[in-house]
Amino acid sequence: MTWIDDPGFAADKPFGPQTLPYGVVAEGVAVRVGDRALPLAPIAASFTEDLRPLLTAPTLDPLLAAGRQAWSRLRARLRELVTAPTAPEGAVLVPVDSARLPFTVGDYVDFYSSRHHAENVGRMFRPNAEPLLPNWTHLPVGYHGRAGTVYVSGTDIRRPHGQRAGEDGPVFGPTTRLDIEAEIGFVCGGPVAGRVPTAAAPDHVFGVVTANDWSARDIQAWEYAPLGPFLGKSFATSIGAWITPLEAFSAARVPTEAPGKLLDYLVEDQPWGLDISIEVAWNGVVVARPPFRTMSYSFAQQLAHMTVNGATVRPGDLFASGTVSGPEKHERGSFLELSWAGTEPIDTGDGKRTFLEDGDTVTITATAPGPDGSVIGLSEVTGTVVAAD
Repeated sequence: MTWIDDPGFAADKPFGPQTLPYGVVAEGVAVRVGDRALPLAPIAASFTEDLRPLLTAPTLDPLLAAGRQAWSRLRARLRELVTAPTAPEGAVLVPVDSARLPFTVGDYVDFYSSRHHAENVGRMFRPNAEPLLPNWTHLPVGYHGRAGTVYVSGTDIRRPHGQRAGEDGPVFGPTTRLDIEAEIGFVCGGPVAGRVPTAAAPDHVFGVVTANDWSARDIQAWEYAPLGPFLGKSFATSIGAWITPLEAFSAARVPTEAPGKLLDYLVEDQPWGLDISIEVAWNGVVVARPPFRTMSYSFAQQLAHMTVNGATVRPGDLFASGTVSGPEKHERGSFLELSWAGTEPIDTGDGKRTFLEDGDTVTITATAPGPDGSVIGLSEVTGTVVAAD
């Protein structure tokens, strides 16, 4: 028995007591319990004195900086409080729809760690060459994104402008090939550090979010050589409003699908792949189910590579997995792949599409197995395309 009267607060639901993701609502820092939020400032007296300032801050920034020991103690105490038969003094449940971007985004890095996605893209854009470039099987390829255009779920996405290839040279205007990339993001915390070994990744990764790295494929195709993505990617990345703690995924850990022979700094002493199931809905119709367990590089390997040159990871940094795609067509995590570069239209229930039109809404949801048969939830990330200005 628990004092929380919410049908979604159960072990077989994504946001039961086994999940407890953190976010920020109008009332401040909160934890999600089923389909409602529990603000933590009003019940701060139920926690030890050192944890209270983390609960009364306007964002999750102090919690991210507090470190792994504080994260673990806070989560353990929260589980006690939300599963008790009576509510702690001051407790009130509020709607989740006021949730906003819960932390200050520092650096943002996006990776390219699905072999199936990389091979699909290689076959489309380099049909007469090997689909994978020689470095791909030795390191997690990535690019440095733009933190200032990381948006919370529910934010409209305006169609971006840029240069595209034309018959007589480049043309300028709104993208005609607006796409999504279904990804999993990792929110960093803990001490500032460089050269983070794979074994230390849990000290620097606070939690996990769903992510959509929106992409303008025609802009990207024209600009990306030789330095990689720029305007075709930097206009928008969306993430879920609630951060599921890394600790919640203890039962979802699996080995990654090894990409090839790795150098010592990328070798893991324990598996850090995650068995996360993703669904992509286009205007309410599920069009893809990408499996995160098929990724070739784990978040621990990505973090190790990101910092091996001495670059630091800081609280509030965000990095994303890269597009998640599986071996089957229905497991492809981008519309570029699902439509095979626009040659195979996708049935969205209200017509056939290749790339996004103004007014289209994309929603990405994800779950993972939890302890004792429970379900771990990641909050949805959704966005609606609005016309270019």
